[in-house]
Amino acid sequence: MSAARPVRYGLIGFGAWGSHHARAITECPGAELVAIAARSEASQEAARVAHPGIEVLGDFRQLLKRPDIDVVDVVLPTDLHHEVGLAVLAAGKHLLLEKPMALCEAHCDDLIRAAEHAERLLCVGHEFRLSSLWGKVKDMVDAGAIGEPQYALIELWRRPYRQGSGGWRYDVNRVGSWILEEPIHFFDLARWYFSSVGNPARVAARAKARDAARPELLDNFSAFVDFPGGGYAVISQTLSAFEHHQVVKLTGSTGALWATWSGAMDRTFHPTYGLKHFDGETIHEVPIEKPTGEVYELVEQIDSMTRAVRDGAPVHCTGKDGKWSVAMCLRAAEAVASGSNAGLGDLA
Repeated sequence: MSAARPVRYGLIGFGAWGSHHARAITECPGAELVAIAARSEASQEAARVAHPGIEVLGDFRQLLKRPDIDVVDVVLPTDLHHEVGLAVLAAGKHLLLEKPMALCEAHCDDLIRAAEHAERLLCVGHEFRLSSLWGKVKDMVDAGAIGEPQYALIELWRRPYRQGSGGWRYDVNRVGSWILEEPIHFFDLARWYFSSVGNPARVAARAKARDAARPELLDNFSAFVDFPGGGYAVISQTLSAFEHHQVVKLTGSTGALWATWSGAMDRTFHPTYGLKHFDGETIHEVPIEKPTGEVYELVEQIDSMTRAVRDGAPVHCTGKDGKWSVAMCLRAAEAVASGSNAGLGDLA
């Protein structure tokens, strides 16, 4: 592809989060938003107001017929990822797919095979990997700042989820499991941070619903993820609190890292954050070069996908990575239901 021509995006989904994706595409140098597909008339009108001059469609299949679209960014409820993602790839477009990749591992496999058959890129939207904060933690781990990673605590304290368009996020048949909704980010981070020791082997988990009449809504959730060599990660989340506060603590054979992020809500443009490094003797404040938060990481994600299409750079999160994250969450859900550990050794 010519470096002079922008990478052209179609966007499927224009709800609360889809509108942020549209913003990110328009803010990214080298990317161009050329069409939006939205299901409801209200979303279509909102898209027209926010992005005048850009074609807005009610049927995503019409968007896929446009020959000038290079990448399709899919921001839909999870139960639609499989169907729409396959249609995107069958149309010969590169696919940027919001997390979670799909509701089950078999659907992840379908998407991976379809991308390989079409010779198109498949990228899963784990934008935390592009964070100037959480990504800095990864860089320092890989540089040996803590030695071999041995323990991680990834914790989120937040207010309840938004229900989503039509209440889909509160419908277990559409969301699959609340563990797939946000803890999936933290399972992905844990596997990413421990990549030097190998893939996770087992998951144990416990959860408690705040509302006894809605036991499928796992407002309080904690998991233990075992890695080769005895290292492990603790992933913990509550939706029964207030504001939005995330912590990552990592210890290794020679040092430790402590990263924090806080905001009035998850999509704030004005968070507070910081990173400390203990080298075994001294505590250092680590500078974070750019603002961090998912509203910022979305622009980084579009930039990363644009470079992958235009320049052949690797995508930041592959279909295989996306499948691993789904699998860890589903095995955690099994562990919650059974009260025992769930193995990951059979994951291809």
